[in-house]
Amino acid sequence: MTTFPTLFVSHGGPDFLRSGSPAHEFLTRLGRELCAERGRPQAILVASSGFDTIVPSFCADAEPRQIYDGLDEELARLAYPAPGLPQLATVAANLVEGFGFPVQEVLGRGLDHGAFAPLSLMFPEADIPVVEMAIQAKQGAGHHIALGRALAPLREHSILVVGSGNLTRAASEALEQVQAFADWVRETTEAGAIDEVADYLALAPHAREMHPKPDGFVPFAFAFGAAGEGAKGRRLHHSVEGGTTAMDAYLFEEAPS
Repeated sequence: MTTFPTLFVSHGGPDFLRSGSPAHEFLTRLGRELCAERGRPQAILVASSGFDTIVPSFCADAEPRQIYDGLDEELARLAYPAPGLPQLATVAANLVEGFGFPVQEVLGRGLDHGAFAPLSLMFPEADIPVVEMAIQAKQGAGHHIALGRALAPLREHSILVVGSGNLTRAASEALEQVQAFADWVRETTEAGAIDEVADYLALAPHAREMHPKPDGFVPFAFAFGAAGEGAKGRRLHHSVEGGTTAMDAYLFEEAPS
């Protein structure tokens, strides 16, 4: 079995799938490059900012539907019929419960835009099983680092763990502030300073302006935590859309011993 790194990807807004943006083009290459370098994942566990619950939750459908809320008619015709993997949902729930968290498995929800948009670009064949898990945005970054740590063993079984959100989602155009926040994240992550990421609202420049709601950033903290103790991050892509949304992508893995 291959031990995989973890990923954070930014999925943008509803128009992302037809944007032709630098981030869109990047994601169309990322899946191929990852498979060429690391092998093909047996399954994908994705924490999406579009799925927010009170307790950690895992979608356990064998054939998950797609959720098109907020997408126009053209985008709602796009299909990503990836299978689910109920067994993975159960294993993940058990790992998280073993860390002392209450958990639930859910049926009938399906994959939202935060899950299927980036995955449809990365793995367009839709032949890798996908399990979506929920964030708990009000619990903050430290909670999601702990969730990630609970699920880190999945990487040793060729499971690709992904956090999908947006590195920034400012309410209005503020390009200099977006850049300052993105630079802080890069420097902090490359140093492996995960405790600082946990406290990003106090330490990162313009953090509250970049994330009026925390849902877009906590998947980043989750992916960082899921890479295991001593992990560091490497920025794979950086671009900014509309002066508000940093579309950065990161790979996290433990440093070689």
